[in-house]
Amino acid sequence: MNFRRPHPEEPEINLIPFIDVLLVILIFLMLSTTYSKFTELQVALPVADADQARDRPHEIIVSVSADGRYAVNRKLVDGRSVDVLAAELTAAAGGSSEMILIVSADATAAHQSVINVMDAARRAGIAKLTFATQSSAGGAKP
Repeated sequence: MNFRRPHPEEPEINLIPFIDVLLVILIFLMLSTTYSKFTELQVALPVADADQARDRPHEIIVSVSADGRYAVNRKLVDGRSVDVLAAELTAAAGGSSEMILIVSADATAAHQSVINVMDAARRAGIAKLTFATQSSAGGAKP
């Protein structure tokens, strides 16, 4: 009779499947980091200075009423055509290419009226354009 206890087998860790899995993960990470370099967009973000003083001596304000009438620097424009508005903007700009056009349109103004102002600004050679908005406190600001 054999009264000795049998020796339990030592558990074996098979390293070959473990190495295979690690190799696949390593290859996947190498490929994905290589491709991410080529799919990035190089974007230079603009910088804004909120404390900068608003010094705009070269600005033209065009107001658009709800019924489609125009006013350039608070002077009512006779007619509603793009050509008449472009002539008024050219006269207001005085040949300066550094003018800034501020469009102050009524909230219920037709979209076409604002597009006409943009087209007239292009014809007058004014490249800088911004839109005036109204804050919830009630003051208009460009």
